[in-house]
Amino acid sequence: QVQLLESGGGSVEAGESLTLSCVHSGTSGRPYFFGWFRQAPGKEREAVAAMPLGGWQRYFSDAVKGRFTMSQDGSKSALFLEMNSLKPEDSGMYYCAAVFGAQTRWYREDVYKYWGQGTQVTVSS
Repeated sequence: QVQLLESGGGSVEAGESLTLSCVHSGTSGRPYFFGWFRQAPGKEREAVAAMPLGGWQRYFSDAVKGRFTMSQDGSKSALFLEMNSLKPEDSGMYYCAAVFGAQTRWYREDVYKYWGQGTQVTVSS
């Protein structure tokens, strides 16, 4: 069974950085695809970034391109979302999501089968 656990959220000021982690289990050695989504109060959940486990491709929304990076650790049991130059509009609950197999529509939340509980990010101006 695939399980995802996010951490690393917090409260920061605009311009600062945060790195979110997503520890995943049940995916070892298999071609899972991971995404990061966020949801601000009163807004729909939106895709932020995505990557295939063990792969080199990275996908980012226009809102975060150039400021956020996505990576994985050497053991491939954790993923990271490094967020730089944070803005108040980056605030929200951030979710890690996973699905088996390569994905082209990485930005669609209905593509993903597994979701974590989320970690809150608050950016003040």
